[in-house]
Amino acid sequence: MNITHFNDLLQAARAQPEPQRLLFVFAGAELPADASAEQRRQFEAGEGGELAPLMCVDKSPDELAGFDALVAEAAQAGPPWAIVFTAALAGRAGVAPTSVDAEAPLQRMVEAIKEGRIDDLLPFDRQGDPVRFG
Repeated sequence: MNITHFNDLLQAARAQPEPQRLLFVFAGAELPADASAEQRRQFEAGEGGELAPLMCVDKSPDELAGFDALVAEAAQAGPPWAIVFTAALAGRAGVAPTSVDAEAPLQRMVEAIKEGRIDDLLPFDRQGDPVRFG
């Protein structure tokens, strides 16, 4: 399936043969502490910076009506964000993963984002469109 919007991901997760748990890490841009004057200027102009995880959550696909529902919930739960990184955790033998099962994978996602290892994650912007880096 070609994912052109977050809701495509949600549809694909619901169609999997094993139940899924979706993992979300919301991130914002921040200026590194050792930023140069040029980096500061670019950041103030809305460019550059580094991604910083702000909050994370896991949901079953059935717990989300769509991207707008996720955005509304995130607005209630925490600080403004720029990108949401997503991944999926598959169940086994028809048993869906729980939030407890999702804790370690979520922490690995947070660490990966901090280290810039985001190739295995699917990022979306605030409109639900996929983000391509690089």
